[in-house]
Amino acid sequence: MSSKPIEKEVLSFEDFKQEVINDYKIAVISRECSLLGRREVLTGKAKFGIFGDGKEVPQLALAKAFKNGDFRSGYYRDQTFMMALGLLSIPEFFAGLYGHTDINLEPMSAGRQMGGHFTTHSLDENGNWKNLTQQKNSSADISPTAGQMPRLLGLAQASKIYRNVKGLENHTQFSNQGNEVAWGTIGNASTSEGLFFETINAAGVLQVPMVMSVWDDAYGISVPARYQTTKESISEILKGFQRDENTNGYEIFTVKGWDYPSLVEVYQNAGALARAEHVPVLIHVQELTQPQGHSTSGSHERYKSKERLEWESEHDCIVQMRKWMISNNIASEEDINAIDEAAKKEVLQGKKEAWNNFIKPIKEEQQDLANLLTNLAQKSPNGVFLQKFATDLLAIKEPINKDVITTARKTLRLVINEDGKPTLVQWIKDFMTKTQPKFSSHLYSQSAKSIANIPAVAPAYDENSETVDARLIIRNNFDALFTKHPDVLIFGEDSGNIGDVNQGLEGMQEKYGEFRVSDTGIREATILGQGIGMAMRGLRPIAEIQYLDYLLYAIQIMSDDLATLQYRTYGRQKAPLIVRTRGHRLEGIWHAGSPMGMILNAIRGMYVLVPRNMTQAAGFYNTLLESDEPALVIECLNGYRLKEKLPVNLGEFKTPLGIVETIKEGSDITVVSYGSTLRIIEQAAKELFEVGINVEIIDVQSLLPFDINHDIVKSVAKTNRLLVVDEDVPGGASAYILQQVVEKQHAYQYLDSEPQTLTSKEHRPAYGTDGDYFSKPSVEDVYEKIYAIMHEVNPSRYPDLY
Repeated sequence: MSSKPIEKEVLSFEDFKQEVINDYKIAVISRECSLLGRREVLTGKAKFGIFGDGKEVPQLALAKAFKNGDFRSGYYRDQTFMMALGLLSIPEFFAGLYGHTDINLEPMSAGRQMGGHFTTHSLDENGNWKNLTQQKNSSADISPTAGQMPRLLGLAQASKIYRNVKGLENHTQFSNQGNEVAWGTIGNASTSEGLFFETINAAGVLQVPMVMSVWDDAYGISVPARYQTTKESISEILKGFQRDENTNGYEIFTVKGWDYPSLVEVYQNAGALARAEHVPVLIHVQELTQPQGHSTSGSHERYKSKERLEWESEHDCIVQMRKWMISNNIASEEDINAIDEAAKKEVLQGKKEAWNNFIKPIKEEQQDLANLLTNLAQKSPNGVFLQKFATDLLAIKEPINKDVITTARKTLRLVINEDGKPTLVQWIKDFMTKTQPKFSSHLYSQSAKSIANIPAVAPAYDENSETVDARLIIRNNFDALFTKHPDVLIFGEDSGNIGDVNQGLEGMQEKYGEFRVSDTGIREATILGQGIGMAMRGLRPIAEIQYLDYLLYAIQIMSDDLATLQYRTYGRQKAPLIVRTRGHRLEGIWHAGSPMGMILNAIRGMYVLVPRNMTQAAGFYNTLLESDEPALVIECLNGYRLKEKLPVNLGEFKTPLGIVETIKEGSDITVVSYGSTLRIIEQAAKELFEVGINVEIIDVQSLLPFDINHDIVKSVAKTNRLLVVDEDVPGGASAYILQQVVEKQHAYQYLDSEPQTLTSKEHRPAYGTDGDYFSKPSVEDVYEKIYAIMHEVNPSRYPDLY
C-alpha cells in the first residue's frame, strides 16, 4: 500500500484515475481495520482500541505531501497516513492491537504501547543512526493529549538549524540543507491544551517549517466543541497568527475533511510553502466524523443526537469520496463495491496472520510447560494436583504469557521438597530470562554509546592553573564544547544575549551566533520540546531551564516523552538531550525548592546528576556529549562565585556517572548527601571533630544512576552508622537514597544504629536567610542530629545536648 503520487510531469487521466483508486483502496482497508479492530477488543483478544476511522481521506492527502526526511509528530488516529506511506501493514496494525512483543512483527513499539501509537525506526538494532533523509519518519507517539506538540517544535527547528548553521555540512544523514518539514496532527478538542497554544506561539516566533493539522470532528470524547473552543473553531481564534506582508506568522488553511481534491491541493501547497520558506502552517480540517466514537470504551450514540448521527453518516469522508469518484467517472459503483469486498477479505486475512504470529510462541510455551508438569506428576506425591495444573493450562484456548508463568510459579509450591523441583525452577528461570526483557529492556541505552561505556577522565592542572570564580569553569568548558562539537547548541530563558543569569554562557552568543546560543520565551515545556525534537534529528541540544523549580512546567514532557522514548520504541529512537538547570539553597518558595523525589520518580529513563561544584558539572556535560542518553544536570546556585581551580583540559575531562566520591574520611558515621548541602555537612563535620566525632562524608554526585559500585555500603561496614542529609521534603530523595543503600546494597547487616535521614521541613522554604535556616537543614541541625546518634552509642562520652 502506498499513496505516493505517480511521478510524471503531466499526469494522464488514466494515471490520475489509478492514483485515486489506489487511495480509495487504502482508505477502505484502514476503515476495515478499525471496524475489525473494535470487534477484536470486544471479543477479548485485544485490551483496548482507539482508531482512525473518519479521518482517512485527509490523511491520504497528508501522505502525498510528505517526503523523505520529513517527520511526523502526531496522535493516535493517524493509521491511514502510516498505511498510505507503506509504514504500517495490516498484520502490523493488528499486532499492535494484540500487544505483540516481537519488534519485527510489531515495529511500532514491540507491544509496549497500545495500538494507534506510530513510529518509524531512526536507529538500527545496535542503536546506530540510520540515514533519516532516505526514509519517511514518524516520531514515537504518546497518549497524553497535546503531548506531541512540544517535540514537534524541535523537529521543525532542526531543519532551520541545518539550513543556517555552518559546520553541519557533513550531517547529511539527518538533513538535506534543512528542506525537511515537521508535520503535526491533533484532534480539535486537544487544541484546548496549553501545550498546543505554547507550541503554536513558539513556532510562529521561530518561523520553523511546521505544518499542523487539526482533525475536527466537533467533539472531544463526549464533549462538543462549544465547551472546548472559543467560537467553536481553532482557525477562527488563531486568525491573529495569519502572516501578512509586514509581519511574520502563519499561513492558515481551512478545508472540508471529506473533500478529496481540495485536501490534496491544500496539503501540496502547505508542504511546498513550509519547505521552501520555513513558514509554519495551520490546516484546520473541518467536518470530519468519528463513526465508532472515541474508543472501544464506549458508544457515541450515548451523546450524539439522532440528527448528528445522520449527518455523520452522510458526510463520512469515504462515503463522500466514493460519490465523488462515481460522479467524475473515476470508477463505477460496481468497481467500488468490488474494492470494498476485496478489502474486507484482505483485512480479515491480515488479522488472522497477526493473531497466529502472536499466539503460536505462547502456545508452544504452554505445551512445553504442560509436558513438564505431566512428567513431574508421574513421580510426585502431589501428582494428581500437578496433572490438574497441566490440564487446566492446556484448556486455555487463547493463553497469554501470564497464564503460563503463573501456572509454573504456583506449581513450584507443590514440589518444594521434591526431586523434580530443580527442573521446574530452571524452566521458570529460563522463561523469565527470555520473557522479562520483552517488557523491560531499553529503559536506558544499550548501544556502544551507553554511559557505562564512557571512561572517566580526571581534570588536569599545571603550575599555571588559576583559582577562579567557578562560573568561569562552566563558561570556558562550554566554549571548548562549542568548538569541538558543531552540532551542540544551547537555548533557554536569558541564555543568549546576557549569557545566562549566572554568566555561565558569557560571550558565547557573540562568538557562536544566535542559532547555537539563543534566548527563548518564558515557556519551559516547549524549551524541552525543542530539545527533544532536535535531538531526535541528530543534533546535540542543551535545553536550559532557568531554575529547578521551573522544571515542573516541563516535568510532564520529560516524564511522558523524553524519559520513555528509548523504552517505548524498543531502542529504535533516541533523543540524547541534556537538560541544564540550577537549584538548591536560594531563597524563597518559588526559587529554593528541591523537588528531587518527584523528579527521580517521574523521569526514570533519564539520568539525574547533582554536582556539588562546577568542575564536576562541566565534566558531566563532557561525558554526556560522548554518549547517546538524555540527562538532567542540576548546578548549584550558590556555587558560581565560589573559587575553584581551572583545569587545563577543558572539554576533555569527564565526570563518571554513578560513582560516588568520599570527600572526607571518618570512622564514626557515614553521612551521604549531594549538591550544596555538602558544604553545610563539611562545616558541621569540622565542629563535630572538635568533640571527638569523626564523620565520613560521601557525595553521591549522581542520583540516577546511583552508586553503581556500591561504595557507600563499604563505608557503612566501617562506621556502622548511616545518615542521609537532603534538602528535599521528608520522604523525598532521602528515602530513595536510604532504599538504595539499606535495601539494595544490604547495608542493614552492618548497622549498629538506626539509619536516619535529615531533610527540609514539609513546607516550601520561606523567603530570606531566616527562611532558609528554619526550612532546610542547617549546620546546627546536622551537628545535633549526628551528635544525638553518637549519644545513643556512648551516652557517657556524648551527654545529651537537650
